[in-house]
Amino acid sequence: MPAGVEGNDRDWPAVIGISVYHLLALLAFLPWFFSWTGVALGALGLYVYGTLGINLGYHRVLTHRGLSVPKWLERTFATLGVCCLEDTPGRWIAVHRLHHQHAEQQRDPHSPLVTLLWGHMGWIVVKNRDTAEMAEYERYARDVLKDPYYRGLEEHNLWLLLINLTQWLIYLVGGFGVGWLMYDKLMPAVQFGLSVWMWGVIVRTVVVWHITWSVNSLAHRWGYQTYETGNNSRNNWFVAWISNGEGWHNNHHADPAAAAHGHKWWEFDVTWRTVQLLECVGLAKDVVRPKAWKQAGR
Repeated sequence: MPAGVEGNDRDWPAVIGISVYHLLALLAFLPWFFSWTGVALGALGLYVYGTLGINLGYHRVLTHRGLSVPKWLERTFATLGVCCLEDTPGRWIAVHRLHHQHAEQQRDPHSPLVTLLWGHMGWIVVKNRDTAEMAEYERYARDVLKDPYYRGLEEHNLWLLLINLTQWLIYLVGGFGVGWLMYDKLMPAVQFGLSVWMWGVIVRTVVVWHITWSVNSLAHRWGYQTYETGNNSRNNWFVAWISNGEGWHNNHHADPAAAAHGHKWWEFDVTWRTVQLLECVGLAKDVVRPKAWKQAGR
């Protein structure tokens, strides 16, 4: 257990938030909350919010500086990440950099060597001094917090609330409006709007959570190792598939700055393909290729 964890003191806002979203997601099994449009929007949201927001924005752009994009696009990606309710950019980045520095040592915030459940989500719902103090954010995410937008997200929780309320309203009101145009009746429009909100926001958020958490848990337990990294990071094909490339985790620990996590031709990485597309249209620069590719080229 990390030294910063004292006793079993729960982080109650995290406990309540995670519990409420999981309980709401159970309503998706009721026919009244189902629509194929909602399912399609939820599936699209896995890419828009999970891949662009978390994988690309939070992880490869801000945390590891594997590429640079225009500031407006960087902040857009980060805002999509905020909509996933995986914490502010500053804290997410600080925790992840702490993990890389102390992977599977005592200061690692989410090592699955404690227990698999701890590495997956247990570390989120228990208070940890090392990941709760602003001084730690300043130490591990100083470069990010120089930006007034990211600093504001840390200092004003109202911004986080407004961003997430906005996405709720977009899905609810937009879904209701489309439903009204389709059916011209109140209750069918309400049902359609709720189905869009349920699958496009609630179910999508819960699924993105477990995809992100599986990188911390499953990809440090099962898979193969291409590189000797001094830790148990693994390339896990299942996690790579559901996370659009984040599951090539041994590759990532061996070369954290590389914007591509899949190093072999068959290690497909959707997030890297997105980076290549951005580079082709001039929206990504200073893209860091894996060292293994440079060595193979030489």
